[in-house]
Amino acid sequence: MKRKTTVYLEDGLLRALKVAAARSGRREYQVVEQALRAFLGMELLDKVGSRSSLSEKEALALAYGELHRSRGA
Repeated sequence: MKRKTTVYLEDGLLRALKVAAARSGRREYQVVEQALRAFLGMELLDKVGSRSSLSEKEALALAYGELHRSRGA
């Protein structure tokens, strides 16, 4: 699901966004989404997740187990 939001950008950054969108043939929101996904590491998580046979519940249980183990709990 996509939601509309407002983002405030410096003029130079907004111009660069418009140029990048025009050069790539994409819409501005698509360039922003791709940049945010890359910055947040979501593309990597999607790649790793697509190769895993774990369900989301199993992956969370494994992650929390490792977190507690690393904290000595």
